Amino acid sequence: MTFARLWPLALIFASAALAQPYDILLKGGHVIDPANEIDRIMDVAVSGETIARVSANIPAGQAKKTIDATGYYVTPGLVDIHAHVFGYRGWIWPDDTHLTQGVTTVADCGGSGWRTFDEFKETVIDRSKTRVYAFINIVGKGMVGPRAENDTTDMNADKTAEKIEQYPNEIVGIKTAHFSRKGYLPLELAIEAGTRTNTPVIVDMQVLTHQERDTETKLLKIFRPGDIHTHMNSDRQVEMVDRATREMQPWMWKARERGVIFDVGHGAGAFIFPTAYDQMRHGFPPDTLSSDLHNASIVKTKPAMPNVISKFMHFGMSLQDAIYKSTVRPAQAIKRFPEVGTLGKGKVADVALLQVRRGVFGFNDANLRRMVSTKKVEAVMTLRAGELVFDAHGLAFPEWDTAGDYGRIP
Repeated sequence: MTFARLWPLALIFASAALAQPYDILLKGGHVIDPANEIDRIMDVAVSGETIARVSANIPAGQAKKTIDATGYYVTPGLVDIHAHVFGYRGWIWPDDTHLTQGVTTVADCGGSGWRTFDEFKETVIDRSKTRVYAFINIVGKGMVGPRAENDTTDMNADKTAEKIEQYPNEIVGIKTAHFSRKGYLPLELAIEAGTRTNTPVIVDMQVLTHQERDTETKLLKIFRPGDIHTHMNSDRQVEMVDRATREMQPWMWKARERGVIFDVGHGAGAFIFPTAYDQMRHGFPPDTLSSDLHNASIVKTKPAMPNVISKFMHFGMSLQDAIYKSTVRPAQAIKRFPEVGTLGKGKVADVALLQVRRGVFGFNDANLRRMVSTKKVEAVMTLRAGELVFDAHGLAFPEWDTAGDYGRIP
């Protein structure tokens, strides 16, 4: 065939390619993108790994694959800043347990320390589809049990800071947790490293009389603005809500005013309904929603992000606010916004498709008490960097042909 005959065909193929500038089009969904103040029916177009366009009535013919999102909510991929994907004996693989819940970004909360972070990066961060960040533990060995986490000789602010400076893109902060000896030494060392590297500290520290610690001192005198108090809804946070009066302690409001961030960190033992209910009714909601998902909590309390959102919606939080506290706010807390947590044009195409089911649904807390709700949020689809990585309802695939078209094996 001569060039003259091939030329019209080339024009046809070129025109077809130009007519389909998008790889994936999510059409007709209710977009909730707090970063861009979008809360209405719109279409989301993806080209390659990025968001190409968010607009009403994008023609289906402009995309290679169009997915009908009618009746679903389209949001930025959820951001979970308290997860366990390394080190801790209960860690779980993020691609199996987070991408299936609409979560595209996680921060491992203290599994690795300055001694073990390189292994974490090589074995998990570099190999998972999920975007994985780390709160590095002030303990060099990481979160590997009481003996290590009480070993003050393995806590080193300088080495922790050096590791953060070595990996500024992957490490977003410092974790201190589970210290059962007296005093604030681990927290003080974590603050020292955080001040040197301009990163936040996330703290899970028991407050018991014999440990000579109290929440007021921790939040008002040691914490800096931007430091994160996790497990805020647990039974151990009796100093946040007075058990006798069920009122918020006055220093909690002062801590929030000075910029302390309050995080859920649900987990298996860190969320009970009375604490969450009292905080919500007093107008003290969490700043960030997070799961503390690990191999015990995933079975016991099922705190995947959609379930955490569902519980707070039952206590009066709107879906829009819950999405804000699961996207923009946690991304801000770890200083990764607006690179993360938005459907803005040109940003990485991390997208969650959610549905809100109506009916009768049971949820439980760490005390294994049951709560019945009429709404449940569930993840239906997840795009990570433009790749379809989860599709619960098969929305991205054509209907099978009852006439007997067997198609081809992919």
